[in-house]
Parts: sequence; structure tokens; C-alpha cells
Amino acid sequence: MRVSLIVHGGAWDIPPDLIEAHKSACQAALLEGWEILSSEGHALEAVEAAIRVMEDDPALNAGTGAVLNAEGQIELDAGIMEGAGLEAGAVAAVQNIRNPISVARKVLESEYVLIVGEDAVLFAGTAGMERCSREELVVDRELKLWKTLRRGVASRSQVSHGPTGGDTVGAVAIDHRRDIAVGNSTGGRAFKHPGRVGDSPLVGCGLYADNTLGGAACTGEGEAIIRVVLAKTAVDLLKRGSPVREAAALAVEMLREKVNGRGGLIMVDCNGNVGYSFNTPAMAHAYMSEDQDEPVIGV
Repeated sequence: MRVSLIVHGGAWDIPPDLIEAHKSACQAALLEGWEILSSEGHALEAVEAAIRVMEDDPALNAGTGAVLNAEGQIELDAGIMEGAGLEAGAVAAVQNIRNPISVARKVLESEYVLIVGEDAVLFAGTAGMERCSREELVVDRELKLWKTLRRGVASRSQVSHGPTGGDTVGAVAIDHRRDIAVGNSTGGRAFKHPGRVGDSPLVGCGLYADNTLGGAACTGEGEAIIRVVLAKTAVDLLKRGSPVREAAALAVEMLREKVNGRGGLIMVDCNGNVGYSFNTPAMAHAYMSEDQDEPVIGV
């Protein structure tokens, strides 16, 4: 077994002028999480730290820089899970929270699994997390897109996986204790109906971790991913003996075959082997294992 960490910045069509920004964001997230893992820290800590870096990066669709819904608000979803006791925590449709992954982590430590909307924001307050303003999260790129969609110049289907459509960010890690953790964070679909929730915070759909098998974090068309329970499906393929890279590819192919879905996922198996697959034009990603001299970064 070896310690490993893999992160992604979303499966979509990354425009040329944002490719380097996406690669840099994934690299920074990987290095933040890897510092924890290489110091024998817990996989949960590494996943949360890596995702916080991506939530704070305005090039990505999570936290700062997230897409706006039909009412011009930013509603964020996030989830985190650990594979030792199958504990999970998630929040959905939360506003005015800079790092929803950390709120999800607090939910994991509570008696609950999923808290939504304003009550999730109130829960964050009881956990000592401050609210931020909408303006602190909005970037010009997404504001311009929202205005374009509001005028009816483009349809949501044209941008859901386009240059500013964006998608989930995620991370999967295994630590020295053989504990596996996964996490997701997202702004969801551009110009989405208020209250819409995709796969990202849903256990089994957008994320799943089981120490006896592995962990997976998904990205892409949330409604399609939910219908095939993609993360659990991918992890279950490991039970059948599929190598992790093959399991990732088979799961993404199943997404396409069963519901004509587009997306991707990242995985780590219980031995620390890393895999990923996607059927979108690109998926920014980065990974590191303790037997590597340097991280692998790609789109």
C-alpha cells in the first residue's frame, strides 16, 4: 500500500486561456493536501485542505468563482466522506459561505449527513464559520455569463459544459493508516433553478469511500450521475477485481451507455493505486503517490 492523493478541477470544455489556471489550481490543491499526507496526517484533513484551495481559486466553479443561478445568486454544494466507518457530511444550496467543504466536514462530525439551504448556513454559524457577502464570491466571468443567459442570448444547454459552465472540484486520498477519504465542492450548473442540487453532495452518486475497496469523486452532468449512482458503481467495480484505472473507465462508459451522460471521476483503491477517466473534452487533474518523484498534472 502507498499513500496517494488525486484531485480534479471539473470535467468540461476548458477554454485555452484558462487551461494553465486550471492546471495551477489543481497543482496548488495537490501540494496542500500532500503536505498533510506526507506528514502522516489523516486523509480527511488532506481532502478538505485540497478542496479549500480549489474553492478559493476564482478560475474554478466552487466557492469563489462559482456560477450564478437563475436569480443571480451563488448556491454551493459540498460533500465529504471517509471510508473507515462510512461517515459522511454534506451541505447543499448554501449561500454566502466561502468554503462549504469545511461546513460539510462539520456535518460529518455531527449526527447528520446532509443539511440544506439557509439552515446549513445557520449550522455553519454554530460551528464558528463566518458568512461572506455574495460579492466576495462573484467573478466578472460568471456575472457576464449570467447576464447573457438572462437576455436569452444563449441557452443553459449551450453553456452547461462550455467555456464558463464549469463543474465540481474534488479530491480522493489514502493515508498511512490505509484510511480513504473523498470530497466534492461545486457551484453546480450555470443559471440553474434556485434550489437545484446535483450529484456532488450525494453519497453514492457524487462521492463514495470504503476502506476495503477504494474511493471515488465524480464530476459532470449531475442529473445523469445521480441516475447511475456513479461513485458507488465505480467503487463496486473494484470488488469485482477491476484495476482502478479500468474501473474508472468502465464507470464512465456506463454513464454514457445507460443515460447518455457526460462526466468524469477520480479514484484511489485500497492499495493506493490511482485512476481517472472522463468523456468530456477535458478534466483538469493532478495526482501524487509516495513512489513518485513529482506530481502528474494534466487536463
